[in-house]
Amino acid sequence: MIHILEHTLSHTIEDSVKLLPFLFFTYLLMELLEHTTGGKVQNKIKNAGKVGPLWGGLLGIMPQCGFSAAAASLYAGRVITVGTLLAVFLSTSDEMLPIFISEAVAPATIFKILGAKVCIAIISGFLAELVYVNVFKKKEKDMDIHVVCEEEHCSCEDGVLKSALKHTFKIFIYILLITFMLTFVIELIGEDQLAVVFQDIPVVGEMIAALVGLIPNCASSVVITELYLSGIIGAGAMMSGLLVNAGVGLLVLFRLNRDWKQNVGIMAALYGFGVFWGVIIELLGIVF
Repeated sequence: MIHILEHTLSHTIEDSVKLLPFLFFTYLLMELLEHTTGGKVQNKIKNAGKVGPLWGGLLGIMPQCGFSAAAASLYAGRVITVGTLLAVFLSTSDEMLPIFISEAVAPATIFKILGAKVCIAIISGFLAELVYVNVFKKKEKDMDIHVVCEEEHCSCEDGVLKSALKHTFKIFIYILLITFMLTFVIELIGEDQLAVVFQDIPVVGEMIAALVGLIPNCASSVVITELYLSGIIGAGAMMSGLLVNAGVGLLVLFRLNRDWKQNVGIMAALYGFGVFWGVIIELLGIVF
């Protein structure tokens, strides 16, 4: 048990510390926008959100879950749209790329998978934006970065730098605690036992893989990637699990965004897109 606790603590600190630069620069940017921009600049940022899913899909592919955490924070302040947020979530995939590289996977295969994730993320982001605005008749709220201050119960009259540091520290502690609990549970269960829940059955395999992928911990992306490389699951299940694997982005979203129904809707959309695209890939017989 002591060994498990030590191992859990080590991984938790290592994974969480990686997020600090992303969190700090995100909150610093948000504080600068809050303190220095007028209505005209805010409108430009909001209008730029119409092509946000394109940039979200491209930037999210970087092998760092810090982008998903940053995107969740920006969405809570309504700097980016729901389509952009989903594009980042679908594009990012925690430990997938480092594992592929360490396992000496062919560069062509890696680029195909990354390219597929980017294309799926961009298409899904624009589709989500279209449905959100034209079908559900929802309207994106005006940029309100101060909502993050209110949610964190902090005073933001201390200047840009100090306020950004306060936000970074508070959300970092939150991520640290949640990550520790999740990692501890996974360590107790064991990654081998976690792998047993996968079934290489059409649709069912994709649904289970996506559920595992929703776990906001690097272990889920590790398990899914290793199972795919071992030939235990197919390309469809692999893609389903990795598409929904947004790292700690969902944790940050639920922590900062006040609308819990909206948060649940975003998570459901993420899961639905992951399963849908995984099934399509499996039915088409696509092999990377």
